Amino acid sequence: MQKNIFVKTIFIVAVLVLFTALIFLGNDWSRSIAAIKEHGLLGGMQENIRLGLDLKGGSHLILQVMVDEAVSAETDHVVELLKQELQKANVPFTDMSKPDQNRPERIVIKGIPPDNSTPLRTIATEQLQTYELGAGPENSYILTMKPTALEQLKQRTVEQSIEAIRTRIDTFGVSEPVIEEHGSGNYQILIQLPGVDDPVRVREIIQRTARLDLRQVYRTASGFASEQEAQQAFGGVLPPNTVLLHGRDVNAESGSQERVYVVSRIPIVGGTDIRHSEPGTDERGRPDVSFSLTTPAGKKFASFTAAHNEKTTDPDHFLAVVLDNRVREAANIQEQIHDSVRITGGFSEETAKDLALTLNSGALPASIHTIQESTVGPSLGADSIRSGVRAAIFGMVAVMVFMLVYYRGAGINADLALILNLVILLGFMGFTGSTLTLPGIAGVILTVGMGVDSNVLIFERIREELRHGKAPSAAVDQGFGRAWLTIIDTHVTTIVSAFILFIFGTGPVKGFAVTLTFGLLANLFTAVFVSRVIFDALLNRKQRGEALSI
Repeated sequence: MQKNIFVKTIFIVAVLVLFTALIFLGNDWSRSIAAIKEHGLLGGMQENIRLGLDLKGGSHLILQVMVDEAVSAETDHVVELLKQELQKANVPFTDMSKPDQNRPERIVIKGIPPDNSTPLRTIATEQLQTYELGAGPENSYILTMKPTALEQLKQRTVEQSIEAIRTRIDTFGVSEPVIEEHGSGNYQILIQLPGVDDPVRVREIIQRTARLDLRQVYRTASGFASEQEAQQAFGGVLPPNTVLLHGRDVNAESGSQERVYVVSRIPIVGGTDIRHSEPGTDERGRPDVSFSLTTPAGKKFASFTAAHNEKTTDPDHFLAVVLDNRVREAANIQEQIHDSVRITGGFSEETAKDLALTLNSGALPASIHTIQESTVGPSLGADSIRSGVRAAIFGMVAVMVFMLVYYRGAGINADLALILNLVILLGFMGFTGSTLTLPGIAGVILTVGMGVDSNVLIFERIREELRHGKAPSAAVDQGFGRAWLTIIDTHVTTIVSAFILFIFGTGPVKGFAVTLTFGLLANLFTAVFVSRVIFDALLNRKQRGEALSI
């Protein structure tokens, strides 16, 4: 019996030492030791148990994803595909457009003779399976994206935006950011950034669409002074499938003068074709950004530049780099270009670095607008920490004093179990790098209450058995045995509730669920196993028939 108790005691001490070490050392001992050397034990603890937004301070944003832009971009490609396929099939049409800006999923095709509608239906059936083709007024046809495909595209746009934003935020080293969809069916994103040093810059990078396109430029790479001048250069009518875009004066050193360029509506390659981007400097030491294209895009770009350069007969041998619908650079295409492109001029070192970062993280599929923003100051977080820690300490001390007064010697047993429970919980948080939030502190306090509840159930059972005349050893055995099912029932139901909170809750609520769940699991170990070992060790030292202090 004594040997069995000794082995169990060694196991309990080992658990205590292990989880105490995890509080300060976490799962990266070298980093934690460096923090301890610099800031002491508290620095090691802060390195592993991070503070959430409500405790550390930071930024809270709700962003609206403009999903209709992604829908419009998708249908723009469909329009170009239809034009190419109808031309191949020698099917005439007078107009193909999206007349309703509020419904970018609808394409209206006009002027197709009734006897030539078969090729259009064949194209829609074979190549555009996510669209429905119907007859419209005045000998027209309406091609509409199916509702399920439309909703999938919008939802995919939100998901891609979340991933792109997450990649950008990760480069700033923000610990435990919350980036998730907000609101059901509203196409919104919730972002919480604890302890950001430069919230303005982070917000700008988050919202930057960085839609980079390479487009053909018509007539001149120098642009025009105004839109009217650009129109007049083409006799008042722009070439088909072209648009007017504003941008910097590529010939000016500062780029401060505004110019207007006539560029192709559909880009040659887009931001999704970029494989890698990095900041650098040009021959004159000015910051620039270079990037390479994916293999398919590189082949497409090489084919285009081979057919449109100064050595060919094409007069429009110009190329524009368009960033967020503004011409960043335009130049002659001197020879065939394969898969490497460089953007120069108008950058500072920071803006060049930010642009490279944004391009590497992937262009957002649609622009995003801030609809709510708030900043939590560190002073508010410090107040929350002090209040939460004070509440936890006062509550735990009050509980421990009550257990000592009410249960006398057995109260020491319960208090030791509660302390070990708290050590195990904090060690778990340190090892997993969990984020401690104000609701998380509430979860710790609730765990203490649940631990006391388990001890009360066991101790009252033991008292009841003693009143019935049982010997102390038999009373302890019966008390633990009969209280076990009740303890399991209360803990399992609470853990299930915490699990539901973790699945459907936001960041702080998830923090509450995590601390509560592991605290309850630790409580099963301390209240049942540890407390029983302490009782057995005490009983082993008592004389037969000696009373139990409870």
